Amino acid sequence: MIAYEQIGQGPTIILVVGALCSRSTAGARALAQRLSAQFTVINYDRRGRGDSGDTAPYSISREVEDLAALIEATGGHAHLYGHSSGGALVLEAALALSTRVGRLALYEIPYNDSPSAQTVWQAYLADLLPLLDAGRRGDAMARFMTQVGTPEEQIAGMRHAPFWPALEALAPTMAYDHAALLGPNGTVPSARAAAVAQSTLLMVGDASYPFMRDTALRLEAAMPNASVLVLEGQTHDVDAAVLAPVLGAFFSQP
Repeated sequence: MIAYEQIGQGPTIILVVGALCSRSTAGARALAQRLSAQFTVINYDRRGRGDSGDTAPYSISREVEDLAALIEATGGHAHLYGHSSGGALVLEAALALSTRVGRLALYEIPYNDSPSAQTVWQAYLADLLPLLDAGRRGDAMARFMTQVGTPEEQIAGMRHAPFWPALEALAPTMAYDHAALLGPNGTVPSARAAAVAQSTLLMVGDASYPFMRDTALRLEAAMPNASVLVLEGQTHDVDAAVLAPVLGAFFSQP
């Protein structure tokens, strides 16, 4: 079962969240609310998160099937917005579902073509996957926190915070987003992106990680109908108040 919420009226937009997020994440809820004045907005829990079920073993095709089911349940056609690694899932859905998918808006998919970044990524996955296989969810979450630059003392404090059990519950989905969707090297999938025909808006924040802009430009070069937009003052945690008008204008185009 895939849990979702539907609000608003108009053309359908499905929000696809990134790693460790669900439909209850504040940013997703705020964005859905703001877009609902113009659109029918579907905010859902990806498999293994929130109130949605899961089926082992994981495969990207199952997640694409989830999106296909949501599209069919809400009229047979939808635009897709993907944040972070959720954007990688959006690209896969666009390839698989063809004309059922309209426009695509992607915010900072964290691919990185830097050779040094690939080495770091491979070391991260080499640590993460055995920890998850051993059921050491807290240690796996801590390893992810280290990967994104969280200080060790802060991680130690977070392990005792009330929200930590909820993070541990989401830990297995890091393998879905990181090992499966972003891939063993974490590099830009230029050949696959080149086959995505939909009009695509690639967004980055000018206060975010510098490599994100390079990634967006590489995707733009590969994709036949893509353009890059830089959002002033935004980090990887983009503000719904800034993002919603941009998405509204883009998804309103014929």
